[in-house]
Amino acid sequence: MMSFRRRLETVTETPPPRTAPLNGDAVPRRAYLEAKKRVHQTLLDRVDLARLQRLDGDQLGGELKTLIEQFLGEEAVALTEQDRRNLVRDIRWEMLGLGPLEPLLADPTISDILVNTHRQVYVERRGKLELTNVSFTDEQHLMTIIDKIVSRVGRRVDESSPMVDARLPDGSRVNAIIPPLAIDGAIMSIRRFAVVPLKMRDLLSFKTLTEPMAATLGALAAAKLNVLVSGGTGSGKTTLLNILSAGIPATERIVTIEDAAELQLQQPHVVRLETRPPNIEGKGEVTQRSLVRNALRMRPDRIILGEVRGAEAFDMLQAMNTGHEGSMATIHANTPRDALARLENMIGMAGMNLPPKAVRQQIASAVSVIVQVGRLPDGKRKLLSVQEITGMEGDVVSLQEIFSFKQTGLTSEGGVEGYFAASGVRPRFQERLQAFGLRLPDDYFDPTRRFS
Repeated sequence: MMSFRRRLETVTETPPPRTAPLNGDAVPRRAYLEAKKRVHQTLLDRVDLARLQRLDGDQLGGELKTLIEQFLGEEAVALTEQDRRNLVRDIRWEMLGLGPLEPLLADPTISDILVNTHRQVYVERRGKLELTNVSFTDEQHLMTIIDKIVSRVGRRVDESSPMVDARLPDGSRVNAIIPPLAIDGAIMSIRRFAVVPLKMRDLLSFKTLTEPMAATLGALAAAKLNVLVSGGTGSGKTTLLNILSAGIPATERIVTIEDAAELQLQQPHVVRLETRPPNIEGKGEVTQRSLVRNALRMRPDRIILGEVRGAEAFDMLQAMNTGHEGSMATIHANTPRDALARLENMIGMAGMNLPPKAVRQQIASAVSVIVQVGRLPDGKRKLLSVQEITGMEGDVVSLQEIFSFKQTGLTSEGGVEGYFAASGVRPRFQERLQAFGLRLPDDYFDPTRRFS
């Protein structure tokens, strides 16, 4: 076979990024950094990246190593054997991956990667933020990585459109904001998604909820009750929505609607829709409200809205009230009562000019259960409350709590102490569950049973 080196050809048209020290390495010497920049530049000038990407991992590593050794020999650069191995690895990450972020993306214990300008990168592990020694060479290096991410999903980020939502191939959510909106330099946040989606048994092992709560949530999904998952940023709303969706029968047609596709439903009949931002002329935007309206014409059994945040709230409630039972959505709110208030405000954004009581009646008749999740001071996520909407009392939507988590204090190490318990109230949705052949034991709702 013709040598790969004989097939090199120049394909780049834009200046390449420079590399940076990576997490877990000692701080590189100046000679190493200079050698890496020169070799990287030379590779980008001479190598056909399309050909490189067609090679498997072993072939790619071998070809890169041979080429790098050749270039180092030409320039008579003195590096140790370990530095040479690091050079091959780092340049491979720069050319085919996301550069300094690659080791962080490969770490399964990291749930969030927070890039605060090119100088500083934080990660979240087990609910706690940690500063890493990862950095980018300069602002242009970081901008090149951001552009590589957003261009994969057909989006852009520049001074005319300085904010962007995107996603990685594994489903991880990416948000970037650049100058002039970000004063000190480009900022990027990556919300990691597990390669293997979490299941209800995982939440049980993490003590996020109890067996009675898990069984009840599974029954709600199977019995086609409309569920709203409420919580703050990073509280696990989307994760719980994924797990709840596992209770949907495989025979049903599901349409998901999201700003940036995150949901990882496992059913065979899932249609995924995603919004689109406006183009450079400010045209072509497709909003969640437009997608919800279109979804109603797609013969869905259920509609799952990744997050309700605007005028689409009105159309979502209409769908829930007109035959699309078992629909689900998430909403940012600190309590179930706050979730209702936010939902009411968002319906007002639809411009329907309905009186407040009519809006609340729509909410009370559409939403069956609000599930509140939260992240506690020790970083652990808990299902804090399950509340049933029972109707209207005068002008107020009435709620009754079925399960809750009560925090009683903190340990000397800062861990949260508390317990899960039922309120003792028998939910009205039990009749609905029984109609679907589902029965929950009476002791699930015994308030004397406590789970730590």
